[in-house]
Amino acid sequence: MKILNRVGITGLGCVCAAGADLESCTKFMEKGERHPAPPLRFSSAISSVHPVFEVPDSFLISKKFKIPVKSRTILLALTALEQAFENAGIDSKILKNKRVGVCIGTNVAGSVSNKNIDQYEKKSEISWLTPAQRYLATNPALGIAREYDLSGPVQTIVTACSAGGDAIGLAASWIRQDICDIVITGGTDEMYEITYNGFISLMNCDDSPCRPFDAERKGMNLGEGAAVFILESENMINQRKIKPRAYVMGYGSASDAYHLTTPAPDGRGLRLAIDEALTGAGLSYQDIAFINAHGTGTPDNDRIESMLFHELFSGVPFLSTKGYTGHTLGGAGAVEAAFTIAGLEQKKIPKSAGFSKPDPELPANPVSRVTEIKGSTAMSQTLAFGGNNAVLILGIEKENL
Repeated sequence: MKILNRVGITGLGCVCAAGADLESCTKFMEKGERHPAPPLRFSSAISSVHPVFEVPDSFLISKKFKIPVKSRTILLALTALEQAFENAGIDSKILKNKRVGVCIGTNVAGSVSNKNIDQYEKKSEISWLTPAQRYLATNPALGIAREYDLSGPVQTIVTACSAGGDAIGLAASWIRQDICDIVITGGTDEMYEITYNGFISLMNCDDSPCRPFDAERKGMNLGEGAAVFILESENMINQRKIKPRAYVMGYGSASDAYHLTTPAPDGRGLRLAIDEALTGAGLSYQDIAFINAHGTGTPDNDRIESMLFHELFSGVPFLSTKGYTGHTLGGAGAVEAAFTIAGLEQKKIPKSAGFSKPDPELPANPVSRVTEIKGSTAMSQTLAFGGNNAVLILGIEKENL
């Protein structure tokens, strides 16, 4: 796929365990702090307790929505969206009569059981919910479109942990193809007992704070959160006489075609996705200032990313931010893309939390301290079950350097 031109990002919003908004998150990470703890919102029959990164309820927006919210996943997305609208200077008057699309990534959005919805509905009213009704009630893209009465294309992406990155890539294509004037895009996911128990059962969760790329890493910690981007066409940007905050420069997506849950040992799919994203952006490996890695803390994932970084991006600094947020699953690609833009704007990235002891089997290691970066483009990538790989190339104007 040939990507013809960059797409302007005019607004950003983010909420996760690291902070109630993007600015709070970056300040928190620069301090190197993190506070994983046992889950508070649900109980588990599993005897062992694994730390997670939950979002405090005080971080969530408390306004009364036009349509009652029936899902924490949607509430996380709406919280980030309100921030993004404010950041972009967009209100209902601007949205009116425009072609506004919604493309949001998620994992399962809490839709697997009725139990997860009972905090928003009377128990007597949820007992009859069918799987289809539950899906509609928890669909984040549909929830946003209904709340703001939007009539453009509406798509929820469910490519597991790469969903947020895939959603942003697809949304950018709607702008390039002149399908939309504005697209609301990003990723969102809540954490609940099914994902918590499921990942522990797969034996890929660490029972202590996660340590991506560290020699003693044992797996991930789960988290929750959302990030929402406002993408606008060049015509809209000119009409509003604004400057984009950043740009989607390139996007690549490829499958390993190897295993349901294990990445290909040679990183074939990720390599294809990287090359597609860079080709679409008209850039080379040498143009990348830093990389926000997927960095789950699982042995296989970190080994493959380290191998490719060493081979393709030798000397380019990289980090995993999951040590601050946990793995936010379908929200990860968007949350980490937001952190990537913040790193470009601030010309520095935080240390890769949890990394202290280099693994002799990994040829490249993440940054272990706050690191200054030079350049106007960076890469954010996410890997997922099913062999999915999504890569975003994000940039800012060079005049902002």
